[in-house]
Parts: sequence; structure tokens; C-alpha cells
Amino acid sequence: MIVLGRIVAPFGVGGWVRVHPFGDDPLSWKKMPQWWLGTDPDGSEWVPYTLKGCREHGKGGIVAAFAEVADRNAAEAVDGYYIAAPRDALPVPDKDEYYWADLVGLAVRNAAGVGLGTVTGLLSTGAHDVLQVQDGDVERLIPFVATYVTAVDMAAGCVTVEWEADW
Repeated sequence: MIVLGRIVAPFGVGGWVRVHPFGDDPLSWKKMPQWWLGTDPDGSEWVPYTLKGCREHGKGGIVAAFAEVADRNAAEAVDGYYIAAPRDALPVPDKDEYYWADLVGLAVRNAAGVGLGTVTGLLSTGAHDVLQVQDGDVERLIPFVATYVTAVDMAAGCVTVEWEADW
């Protein structure tokens, strides 16, 4: 399962929910007739929900409605749940686009070839996403923008960055 976002609040009284997406094209999820909801992003307890509606709301956010969530009380019950989908249900990313789950575990090295650690996660800061890179006890936060991330080689399992080891 690929975690796509998280329900952050009920929206209105008709069972709609506000969703914080972990990516930049959440409206493409409308093509999936089912979304899977669960309380643990790393768990296997995913329950399918039938999508009734999905639309953009605010800057980068969306609201969604499910057949199984009839009213505000039901929406409050799923507040905080994660949204996921099996990989084969997701749209194929365009060139130079990646699902966060595909980046986790990749080795990170700088332009000089110095190993900086492994991607352990990503953070959405509003302005841009940030790679969380762990190297032993050292954590580096590297903005996931073209200025710093110069290459992602999925086949080689490596991300190349313009970043020094002592930063």
C-alpha cells in the first residue's frame, strides 16, 4: 500500500472530510473508485471505502466523501485516518515525479560521491517537500527541490544532491 495522505478534519455536515495530501496531484486520485483508510501508516489494517466525491479545497488540499461516511459524526470517526491505495490502483507518475514511498530507502550521496545516509521519510512544509536523510545518529533535512536534488536514479537506488556532509 502507498500512503497518499491523511484525513485532518470533518468538512461540513454531510460526511465530507478534509484531506492533507502527501503529494502534489491529489485530484488524480478521483480516478480510483476506492480509497483505503487505516489508523497506522505502516500497518496492514486497511479498509476499502467507496469514493463518492472529491474536489479541490484551498491551496493544495482536497475534500472527499465516501459512501460509508454518511454524516459529520461518521466523518469525525475517521478523523486522523491515513489514506492509501495499492500501487496498481495509482496513476503512473510522470517523468521526474515520484511517490514518496518509492524514495524511502534510497541512498543519498552528494556530487562528490560522499554518502550522506538513507531517505527515511519526507516532510511537507507547505513551501516544498523535504527529504529526511538518516546517517547513523545524524539526520539531515534536504529540500526536495531541483537546486539541491540533482538526480533520482530509481534503478541504482540513489539520490544525488548538492549538499555537503557537514551541513
